[in-house]
Formats: sequence, structure tokens, C-alpha cells
Amino acid sequence: MSKPINKIVIVGGGSAGWMTACTLIQRLENREIVLIEDPNTPTVGVGESTLGFINDWLRLLRIKDTDFMKACDATYKMSISFTDFYKKGAGTFHYPFGPIDTNGNKYAKNDWYLMKFLHPETPLSDYADSVYPIMSLVNANRISLEDNIVPGFKFSRDVAYHFDAVKFAIWLRDYFAVPKGVKHIQALVKDIATDENGIKKLVLDNGHEIYADLFIDCTGFKSLLLGETMKEPFMSFNDILPNNSAWAAQIPYDNKREEIVPYTDCWALGNGWVWNTPLWSGLGTGYVYSDKYISDEEALEEFKEHLKHKGKLREDQMFRKIKFRAGVSERLWVKNVCAIGLSAGFIEPLESNGLYSVHMFLVRLLRALDRDKEERLVTQFDKDGYNWSCRVMFDNFAQFVAMHYSMSLRNDTEYWRDVGNRSYCDVFKSLQRGSSRNESFIAAYESKYITTRFSDDGINAVATGLNHFPTDMHYIHWMNDSGFNLAEEFEQITKHLKEKKEIWDYRASKCPTVYDFTKERIYHGKE
Repeated sequence: MSKPINKIVIVGGGSAGWMTACTLIQRLENREIVLIEDPNTPTVGVGESTLGFINDWLRLLRIKDTDFMKACDATYKMSISFTDFYKKGAGTFHYPFGPIDTNGNKYAKNDWYLMKFLHPETPLSDYADSVYPIMSLVNANRISLEDNIVPGFKFSRDVAYHFDAVKFAIWLRDYFAVPKGVKHIQALVKDIATDENGIKKLVLDNGHEIYADLFIDCTGFKSLLLGETMKEPFMSFNDILPNNSAWAAQIPYDNKREEIVPYTDCWALGNGWVWNTPLWSGLGTGYVYSDKYISDEEALEEFKEHLKHKGKLREDQMFRKIKFRAGVSERLWVKNVCAIGLSAGFIEPLESNGLYSVHMFLVRLLRALDRDKEERLVTQFDKDGYNWSCRVMFDNFAQFVAMHYSMSLRNDTEYWRDVGNRSYCDVFKSLQRGSSRNESFIAAYESKYITTRFSDDGINAVATGLNHFPTDMHYIHWMNDSGFNLAEEFEQITKHLKEKKEIWDYRASKCPTVYDFTKERIYHGKE
């Protein structure tokens, strides 16, 4: 039988724990919210990269960029770049934020593919430049508060953030959660007692016993409550995602004005990929790889060689080793235990999904907890629905990340040959379970072979960067029964796309640089 949920205890701090505490104390009325964290638990600050969706969560809590960015060493972000993912030496493509410019129905994104076939020398990077107006800002390293400075651009929606995740958690704790009433207990959970309802109580190292109606696990990969205590099975993603390790470092800028760019930079190497996250004080960087194909020591040397090639290797450079697991708990809410963050699941850093899953899960949890405002009851149906919706979202995002590997044509190392030869049959079978086509790489396959037209979702940018098009010359000739002049039609498209880019580039050139804008808006003119 359902019990009212009046007291909620969060175990674990970090960004997941404090985001959870902030959300619950802000959006739930008259509930007791407690957060317990071990003050001796080490934190890993590698530079966090977010997606535009975080703005929805910030608005939910009424937090503005100017509230937290200075305290968190933050900069702005409008895209993610990918270098050498398609083939070694193939160059860079972008996954931009913001809407595409369809200009009605005639000169939409699909027409770029028609132009590409007439001019095959056109680089894959030109796709994002031609259909995403925000790329004019990204390419010029400029930004603006003005909505529609380029078509469809909206600052409050299309601009995300790079920041120090450790500092972000501290800011949420000191300037939001605790002042609003979250009870903060610094102690180690020494023992956990269970009963037929789940967790009965926590016993702390200070001797205190903690009871609650709902326990939320934010203990990271340890998954102390959901995994260790409730014994919930962990479902690995190793069948589609190869990586499980990373080396991380912080590197000072040589030219801060030029190196602070509005995108996360990802470079594919022989056994994984390198991230570059520009914070205000310096560059957060790291090498994500699989220890199945290369040892930790060899990976570090490969990373150092990359940094040396980029002129970024320092003699006294410090590196931190990180181990992670790609996967998700079979259920995220079991009896009176719910997991948020790494304790629930993790994909890998590619596509900046770490905090994305946190705030997306929190919205679902919030709506379940607040369905019954009077008695505050939560049924098993609510829990099952939560588990299903979170798993669908998480599984689909994992497939989206896997797309960067599955569609790659790299074959220069065993690592890339293996990811290209994996079986993806089970992923395609997920369609039979009701997965969302628009959020997985199935969307790209379906667009190419069934609908021959991409949707408006960002899946099209990544697929195109990997040379996977929904329209090709074979299909055009197959469908062309009207006898129109293909070359003449395509030339008109080419001309129009070029004219649009010139207008966007001109408007972007009138905006302040990302460095100057951030310096004045966030750091008040200080370095």
C-alpha cells in the first residue's frame, strides 16, 4: 500500500545530488528534504559540458546564467565539433544547437544533399554551415543576446554552458539549496537497514539514524542504495559503446581570447577520442578510450602525443585516471529507492549527456511526486511509468552516442574496425518495444532507406557528418519521372544556400566575440 512521501533523503552530493536537492526544495511544497554526503569523498572536476536542454531546468528553478557562471568558471556553448570520426583525416563537422532554417519548404536541409551530389567536392562540414544559422556565430566565434540575430536564434534556448562541475555543485549547495531549506548532513553512511518496503533507515558514522519516505541515490558509480543495497541489476551498454576509461587534465591557455570558443571540441584518435572543454580559467581536456584495446599507460602516451602535436603538452602536466561503466540500472526506482545521476546510469562523455540525464530524470521524478498534492501518494504505476520513460530516454540517447561509432568508416586500428563490425540487430529490434525513432540512430537509418527525408531533430547533423544521407543520386533518378533538368535545379539550390550563408555571416560579424561578451557579462571585465 502506498505511503505518503513527506520526507526525502538524498545520499551523495556532487552535481547530481545538489541538482536533485535544488529541484525538490524549489518545486515541492512543505516536504522535508535532507542531503547526506561524506565530506571525505573525493570529487572529480574535469570540466562539464552541457546541452541546451539544461536551460529548461534552469528556468524551472528560476536560475539565470548571471547567477552561477562566475562562480563556476563557466563559458558559453553553442555546438559540438567532431574531428576524424568519419574517417581518419576527414576533417571536422558540427552538431549545432538551435533550429535549422527551412525557409518554407523549398530550400530546407534536404536540398543541401541535392547540391552535394552536383558538387561532390563540398566538404561535409558545409552542411551545418548551410542549414543551421547559428553556425555563422560559431564559426566567427561570436555571440549575442539578441534573438533572431540570425534566423531562429534564441539566446535563452540555444546557448548552453561549459563549467566546473565541482564548483557548480558547491554553488547550488551554498547559494540555492541550503538557503531554501535543504538540511545538509556531513557524515558517512555506515550501515543500511532494509525491510519489505525497501530501505528502513540509514545509520551514520556519527551514530544518528535517518528515516525517510523516499531515499534518492546520488552516490555515483558506487550506487550504494540502488545497486549495493537493493541489488538492482546493471544493464551494460558494452555491446554498442566501447569505452570505459579516461585520462583528464587541465591546461592553461596560450591565447585566451582565441581559445575560448563556443563549442566542445572532440577529436577521434586511434583508440577513442579527446575532449576539449574551454573554461574561463583554462582548457579542460581528456582522452576517452577502452582498456580492451590499449593499456592505461599506452593511452596516456597516445594522449600526450596528441597534446604535443597541438602544442599543448606541458612538462609538469598532471593527469588523472578515471574509470567508468557504460550502462543503466534495469529499474531506476525500486520500492522506496530512486537513483539519479551516475548511480542510475552513464553512457560516456561524448555528446555531453552526463547532466542531461540528471535534469531529465528529475523532471519525471518531480511530476510523479507531485501528482497527488493532497495525500502525496505514489503508486506502483507511477514508479513503473517513471522507470519506463527514463529507460526509453536513456536507451535512445545511448543509441545516439553509439551512432558516432556505428556509422564511422574508420578502419585504421583494431578499435575502429571492431566498432564498425559490431552487430546492431538488437538496437533495431528496439523499435518493436516502442523506442522513439527520433532520438536513436534508427532515425538516421529509417530516414535514408524508408522516408528519404530527415526530421528536424539534431540527428541529421551527426548523420550527415558521417556521410549518411537520406537522399542520394540513385533515389533522385529513381523518382524523377518529370524530366526536369537536374543540373539546372541544383544550381539554383546552390546559389540560394550560398546567399543565405553570406547574410548570416554578415549579421554574425556585427556581434561581440565570445571572449569579450563573456568577460563583460559574467566576469565584469576581469580576466
